[in-house]
Amino acid sequence: MKTTYTIDPAHSSAQFVVRHMMITNVRGGFSSVKGTVEFDSANPTDSSVDVVIDANTIKTMDEQRDAHLKSADFLDTEKYPTITFKSTKIAVGGDGEASVSGDLTIHGVTKPVTLKVEGPTPEGKDPWGNIRIGASATTKIKRSDFGLTWNAALETGGIMVADELKIELDVQMIKAASTTA
Repeated sequence: MKTTYTIDPAHSSAQFVVRHMMITNVRGGFSSVKGTVEFDSANPTDSSVDVVIDANTIKTMDEQRDAHLKSADFLDTEKYPTITFKSTKIAVGGDGEASVSGDLTIHGVTKPVTLKVEGPTPEGKDPWGNIRIGASATTKIKRSDFGLTWNAALETGGIMVADELKIELDVQMIKAASTTA
């Protein structure tokens, strides 16, 4: 039996890490992660994930950089206000880890990606009577695969922003009031 869980945006995050000027990593994230997970505890491979991220909620601790990332040079949030992920296949390992493959859409471009997932955690009841579970996931993508090709050459050689982007997700989910068969 599948159980529906809703992602709790207040306790979930979508973060990214990218090398800047070939020197150090810059981190950023999105403050609006929403979606649902249909989890089948008896047959986890029958589960599904559907996530929507508001691209306008990007934060990197630098307002000028955030504005640039929202511009047409990068995410073009006016034209592409959301980032989405829809699972297509789930595989479960014997070590409590799983891989969730699916279609990631960024900047209007959809590409297949596979997330390495830890979880879900066991269900727990919060102080308000809600049943919750959590999971963490990581993957790496090439931003150029999604049409995010802006860059600048450095005087000393190299480039301003690396092509490889590491994505880190931490989600907490609330069990919906009803379940589906």
